[in-house]
Amino acid sequence: MSPDVIGMSILVLALFLVLGMMIRFLVPVFQTLFLPSSIIGGFLALLIGPQVLGRLLDLSVDEGSIFKDGLIPNDFMEVWSTLPGLLINLIFAGLFLGKKIPSPKKMWNLAGPQITFGMTLGWGMYVIGLLLALFVLNPFFGLPYMAGVLLEIGFEGGHGTAAGLRETFSQLDFEEGTDIALGLATVGIIAGTAIGMVLINYGIRKNKTQVIEKKQDSESKDWETFEKNAERESAGELTVKSSILESLTLHVAFFGLAVVIGYGLLQGLILLESVTWGDWTGTYVMEYVPVFPLAMLGSVLIQLVHDRFSDKYKVIDRGLVNRIQGFALDVLIISSIASLSLSAIGEHLVPFLILAGAGILWTLLAFIFIAPRVMPDYWFERAIGHFGQAIGMTATGLLLVKVVDPDDKSPATDGFGYTQLVFEPFLGGGLFTAASVILVSSFGPVPILIFTAVLFFFWLCLGIFHFGRQQEE
Repeated sequence: MSPDVIGMSILVLALFLVLGMMIRFLVPVFQTLFLPSSIIGGFLALLIGPQVLGRLLDLSVDEGSIFKDGLIPNDFMEVWSTLPGLLINLIFAGLFLGKKIPSPKKMWNLAGPQITFGMTLGWGMYVIGLLLALFVLNPFFGLPYMAGVLLEIGFEGGHGTAAGLRETFSQLDFEEGTDIALGLATVGIIAGTAIGMVLINYGIRKNKTQVIEKKQDSESKDWETFEKNAERESAGELTVKSSILESLTLHVAFFGLAVVIGYGLLQGLILLESVTWGDWTGTYVMEYVPVFPLAMLGSVLIQLVHDRFSDKYKVIDRGLVNRIQGFALDVLIISSIASLSLSAIGEHLVPFLILAGAGILWTLLAFIFIAPRVMPDYWFERAIGHFGQAIGMTATGLLLVKVVDPDDKSPATDGFGYTQLVFEPFLGGGLFTAASVILVSSFGPVPILIFTAVLFFFWLCLGIFHFGRQQEE
């Protein structure tokens, strides 16, 4: 891949962001639905790319035609498909930069309800998936019992986790597991975004949200963004003289440092595994763990050092951190949607639909019936992010949180970030997610079903009977 192709593909992606914004201005329904420009631009690129227009033109154009792959070359798609896995590291590297790190007790008090709800959703995915594998997927479709863990791998783990486990699936003679998981990840992003936006609009109109109220004229509000406004919010403060170093450059460097620390921690864990339990058992899982949860730990370490000197020095500004995160999230969303693989489902259409339908139904029912009984306050704002994460991926959840609480007026964003410190090391691409295929293959589905069911009921009961009772106090 030449540097020119990489550079041009990014410039074209930026063009689609602008086109998405213009379409949002011109189509009031997109404003009413609170659809970000990155989603609109992403679907536009998907429609005119190889997956949709390219397949249609393939029937009518010559083999050598420049339009064989649609209006977007496959080389651009290859670049775009790599961006989400990189940018999610930046998003999580900035979750704690510029924020004073609270004590573990305060963190638990703030994020505890969201941790319990997120864990309930995640372990519930395994329970439902393994039950389907035992009673439907294996007896009627001949799929191995390992198919029961695809629900959590595809929905919560996303494309990166599914692709990262390709070699594991291959070694266990379940190559189609990768295709099904990638298909679930694809459906998860689309369904998570679409259903999430429907839920947000329903919540606003039924006064279930506490931050965003009904908007009577959303179209004029969009255009007012560009009008001169004396009360316009600052994008951030300059913490260093430009003659020394641009403040934005310095903050990007802190993001990079957090990712480097996370990568170093991951390599340390891989090395530790190779000389301990991995060498003893022949089971290696750390190499499948993504970097971004550890990059978040890197940001915590940087911020802890910053907090020690924050009374006298202010080096990191939260406003600039938010802008960098927002840029990374916009590009992540548009690139992930634009590069979706619509052919990843393969020949296992019916099992795929069963898994997808069960996962979507479980997540939706949990949001409607469990979340209000677990969250002591701001239940809608808190729960919507974990709904998006469970049905799509972590970035989908963060997107929905930002839509329903764009200015961080509720505990939802902080709670969502703190939750990842507990959630991501195990689920959503963490240790258990990476090991689940091997565990089911080695020990069978029943022991793993019992194990996950116990954890599911533990987190569910903790949420309802502990945090849920705080609503009455």
